[in-house]
Amino acid sequence: MTDDLRALLARSRAILLDFDGPVCSIFGGYPASQVAAELLGLLEARGVDLGDDIRSETDPMEVLRWSATLGKPELLREVEDGLCRAELLAAESAIPEPHGQAVIDAAHESGRQVAIVSNNSAGAIEAYLEAHQLTDHIAFISGRSYAQPERMKPNPEPLWRAAEALAAEPTACVLIGDSLFDIDAAHAAGMPVIAFANKRWKISRFTEAAADIVLTGMSIVASTIHAINNDEEND
Repeated sequence: MTDDLRALLARSRAILLDFDGPVCSIFGGYPASQVAAELLGLLEARGVDLGDDIRSETDPMEVLRWSATLGKPELLREVEDGLCRAELLAAESAIPEPHGQAVIDAAHESGRQVAIVSNNSAGAIEAYLEAHQLTDHIAFISGRSYAQPERMKPNPEPLWRAAEALAAEPTACVLIGDSLFDIDAAHAAGMPVIAFANKRWKISRFTEAAADIVLTGMSIVASTIHAINNDEEND
């Protein structure tokens, strides 16, 4: 696997990172389940009849997607606004992935461009990056399109948007993500994908989904980029 990872990273001009997972746990201090419950409460307060399936939803992104099925654009925008506010608050207590910054630093030092491609709002991502002094290392942020959840991953559009902004072909990029949505989006975009299995049960899921590489830690990505850079400097 190490040789495969090295070969993939060596030919990559740009590193695209999902935000929640590879970079940080955005809802580490403000649980996603609490945010989802608050958004559901907002919908219920507006007279929406919540079915049993959505009433127990703990993922705020899925609540947003469900809101889009109601056919009420003004209500969808209200849920989007509520989620954006929650994400900004969550960014203040987000828990950094132990080696996420090391990957960003290594890629930046190697001359590779780094972009964030996320279903989270760009505002929350920007707030986190500024708080952790990473803004200068990120060339582009491809965040959630406002009140258009159909454009979120697994839709490949956010990946294409990032690749275009970096003036790189999708095949010259690599996405690092921690969900099946990331893998599906990368496949649809024609982009290699490294799946970060930050929970043990994800390993088999990601392998079955045909991720190019499946890793259980981010440190090996940083060390491999450093090794590639050292070899290039010594050539």
